[in-house]
Amino acid sequence: MAELRRPLSRATSWRSAFFAGTTVPDPTVMPQQAQHFRYCAFLSYGHRDADTAQWLHESLEKYQVPKGLVGRVTGNGPVPARLMPIFRDRHELAAAGDLGREIRDALASSRFLIVLCSPAAAASRWTGAEIDSFKKMRPDGCVLAAIIDGEPFASEIPGREAEECFPAALRHTYDKRGRPTKKRAEPIAADLRDSGDGRRLGFLKIVAGMLGVGLDDLVQRESVRRQKRLRLIASASLAGMLVTSTLSVVALQARDEARDQRREAEGLVGFMLGDLRQKLEPLGRLDALDSVGARALGYYEAQDKGSLTDEALAQRSRALTLMGEIANTRGDLDGALGRYREALASTTEQLRRDPNNPERLFDQAQNVFWVGWIAWQRGQTKQAASAFREYKRLASRMIALAPENPKYRLEGTYADSNLGTVLIGERRFAEAAAAFRSSLAANEALAASDPRNADYSKSLIESYAWLAEALEGMGQLEDAIGQRERELALAQRVGTGNVDIRESVLVAHRALGRLLAARNQINAGIAHLKTATATADGLIATEPGNSMWLQYAAWSQLDLGGLLLLDGQQDAAAKAVRSGCDLTERLIDKDKSVVEWNDRLRRGCAVARARLALANGSTAEALALAQDAARWIGPTPAKADTRLSIAQAQTLLGDIRLAAGDRGAAERAWRAAQAMLPPGQAETPLVLSRRAILMRRLGDSAGAQAIAGRLDRMGYRHPDYVKAFNQGART
Repeated sequence: MAELRRPLSRATSWRSAFFAGTTVPDPTVMPQQAQHFRYCAFLSYGHRDADTAQWLHESLEKYQVPKGLVGRVTGNGPVPARLMPIFRDRHELAAAGDLGREIRDALASSRFLIVLCSPAAAASRWTGAEIDSFKKMRPDGCVLAAIIDGEPFASEIPGREAEECFPAALRHTYDKRGRPTKKRAEPIAADLRDSGDGRRLGFLKIVAGMLGVGLDDLVQRESVRRQKRLRLIASASLAGMLVTSTLSVVALQARDEARDQRREAEGLVGFMLGDLRQKLEPLGRLDALDSVGARALGYYEAQDKGSLTDEALAQRSRALTLMGEIANTRGDLDGALGRYREALASTTEQLRRDPNNPERLFDQAQNVFWVGWIAWQRGQTKQAASAFREYKRLASRMIALAPENPKYRLEGTYADSNLGTVLIGERRFAEAAAAFRSSLAANEALAASDPRNADYSKSLIESYAWLAEALEGMGQLEDAIGQRERELALAQRVGTGNVDIRESVLVAHRALGRLLAARNQINAGIAHLKTATATADGLIATEPGNSMWLQYAAWSQLDLGGLLLLDGQQDAAAKAVRSGCDLTERLIDKDKSVVEWNDRLRRGCAVARARLALANGSTAEALALAQDAARWIGPTPAKADTRLSIAQAQTLLGDIRLAAGDRGAAERAWRAAQAMLPPGQAETPLVLSRRAILMRRLGDSAGAQAIAGRLDRMGYRHPDYVKAFNQGART
């Protein structure tokens, strides 16, 4: 089965690129320190941004590198004590056709090129010329970008070209001979805007890039230095208590220092919840993500909630959401729901204060989804559907406020997919297929706009999966196989280094195994299911606590065991079923409230074991297992999946009764199974095949043949169905 779309944390590629490779030296590149540059950096900017350029120039030359870092050898050479001199052109260039000799010499003599990025810089002929000259002379040189206005790569979005902040030369790579290529560059970038990193953290990112050290390392040392400074300030204030004017000045300085320190800490927390989280999630390690969330949340728990800014409150809610996701993935639904509800209360209040802020709508939507997801896992379909409709409303509102923002458009596709899953749960396959086709078209457009965007590719992969699920339910088996093959091909093309992609590969192989078996291609089905189980084993080895991977692995093993048994490989079938049942027990021990684990998986395990026992001639054992599988508590279940699993168990129970010579008990079990089968629009090929078998068992040959004709036109020829249907003619 495909899964509901779970929203991903996202950070733009240009921001995450800042930390790619800043601490690991490339042994093939000569450290720049060894080239004896005259200038530490060349500062390039549009002259409308002269004030910011002056601030950055002075801040870099005044900056004292922490003593603990001075002399350390990095990929940029030994860490210096000061970052100076910085070359900054203070005058407008003459209206000539080329850069002056002084500028060219300065560029050639600078270790780094720092570009202040804004629409003014992007439009500046001379800023572009300086970047181009630097890259031509120094193809391996390091270019650092500092965003002060506009948006990166906005020129690629129709209608927003004027917002572009990266000059053209910055947006393209140069080959080793200094020639521009068509390949898009991902410049190392800091965001100096208040809405981004802020000046202080952005400045430290630039410094980290120049020194070749990690930002975390630099921020920690800065914090220690500031704490020492604060202690000195406190001592000075005590010594000067008699001088009121001096005390006032020191107090103001301390206040400013505390404010800067909080801003710096909150910037680091923002990095942890954004860029760092995005780097860790593809690895699938819950312990690392747990540490990130716990540290971020711990920082805010130590603060006075009443003094937190709106942005700080938003980051606290994101930390809560992250901790909820980790608990959910580990199978702790109660713990997850508590975190989600606390985060939802916070984002609801933030949205009340600022109802037209799309980022506040985005944060609210994540928590609304997750609360609905817990309800879905527990079989509370109405509550889940209500949450998913609200999620859709919030996504539509985001898009209305910022229609060109791809992040919000992606939320719209997630919302459509989630509502489609509700339709599938209600067996409204044709409506679900229409919803998924709409989502697929939107995802294809997004993926085409940026083929390298991992989120777009993953969303497109899931669109193929869900459309295939709906088509399979409608009996369009060949079309479903085609969509699954597209899903698998795209996943393999994107690459399996990301655990989300490997999860998609697992799902696709399991589904293809099921679909090919339905077409009576049993050997091909077994091959796909073996690949699915091997992929699941690899994921679980990465993170043994991931309950979703355990669930996929359990179903894959049970499916594989069923096909191996039909193929006459009883020993291999027994091994697969045993593995699937062991995984099922692990999941049930985590949380008995999850319907998928404690109902369908548990029942599927009992049925698989009963079939093995019957094949081995252990009728009494098979009977006990089938009776356990056919049992349920309470009124007749409403969910079609649950009804089908009970009906299958009751059918098997009747077959075992017949094998024991009790035809009357067998017919009672078959009639109970017939009454339990999902009715009407819920009649998937699997349901129809069960109905045809039961009609044949109970003597309604004409009705059975009519259904068999429908299945034949669909191309449904599952060997289990064919064997059971033919056996029905002889009973």
